Amino acid sequence: KKKFTYKNSGVNTRNTSNLVSYISKLSNKTKIKGSFIKGFKNIGGFGSLFDLTSYEIKNPVLVSAADGVGTKIEISSKLRNYKTIGIDLVAMCINDLIVQGAKPLFFLDYIALGKVKNKQYKEIIQGIYKGCKLSNCYLAGGETAEMPGIYLRDKFDLAGFAVGIVNKKKIIDGSKIQDNDVILAYPSNGIHSNGFSLIRRIISKTKIDISRNNFLKKELLKPTKIYAKTILNLNSKNLLKGGAHITGGGLIENILRVIPKNYSISIKLNKIKTKKIFSWIHKFVKHDEMLSTFNCGVGFCVIVSPKNVKKVLKYSKKSKPYIIGKIVKNKKSRVLLNGKIKF
Repeated sequence: KKKFTYKNSGVNTRNTSNLVSYISKLSNKTKIKGSFIKGFKNIGGFGSLFDLTSYEIKNPVLVSAADGVGTKIEISSKLRNYKTIGIDLVAMCINDLIVQGAKPLFFLDYIALGKVKNKQYKEIIQGIYKGCKLSNCYLAGGETAEMPGIYLRDKFDLAGFAVGIVNKKKIIDGSKIQDNDVILAYPSNGIHSNGFSLIRRIISKTKIDISRNNFLKKELLKPTKIYAKTILNLNSKNLLKGGAHITGGGLIENILRVIPKNYSISIKLNKIKTKKIFSWIHKFVKHDEMLSTFNCGVGFCVIVSPKNVKKVLKYSKKSKPYIIGKIVKNKKSRVLLNGKIKF
């Protein structure tokens, strides 16, 4: 009467094992200096190895980051489009690493789902691979958890883990920020991966069928922009005093995280170049709520000396940053806002 098996319980270990070779091929395409160790394969093993000695960095400091993509995965499931969600996963981790000026080294993923479906799974992995390529980061491995009963139908969850390295003397920590330093904004690609619980509530209450709305279908799945190449180039030239990844909590809260306590930020909100998708959201959401929830068109900010602004603009031509404010010495208020964003 012993008829129970792992497979008829809903877990097919053979299927996931067969996908290891697929992941391994993608991983090999992301190899960078230090990722290859003779006689050892990272994918399919128990742990992944990375050789730091090949970097020869003085005073090396490792920087780590972990993140997910929030309820954006619900939009991905609803539209059955998983091609960009993996890029989001990598971007959310890498954009945090580069705030400190760290060069990304390797990335690990955690994928949890009810049942491994080859098309869905491969699209997610392909996105992770693309994110790693855009970041010049090695896809070192990860974990796939098949959990029937926890995740139903096409439901799934993602988590990402990244490690980078930086010379201790080149860490961007905000300690050199001074009065009158300039805040430069780098445009976002759209919503990125924050505020989707609010967006999904708007969609639910207004009974919008996003599968038939071409504008929303395109905008809601735009992947998070990765700023690694630009920010690391600027840091190598010693041009940055501070950086902020504009993620959960919105524009103001994230900039404040890197500003010394005795300084304030003065932002000209009417200078912010927003995007059409935020104009659509603003129809249902108040201005202050927009500001505290979404990036509103700004994906990354840097704080630089006034004398270095032209150099930063020169080395960031493709990213097209622009001035949105400055640092001021003000003990009465940490935030000085001028005007409103023109949604």
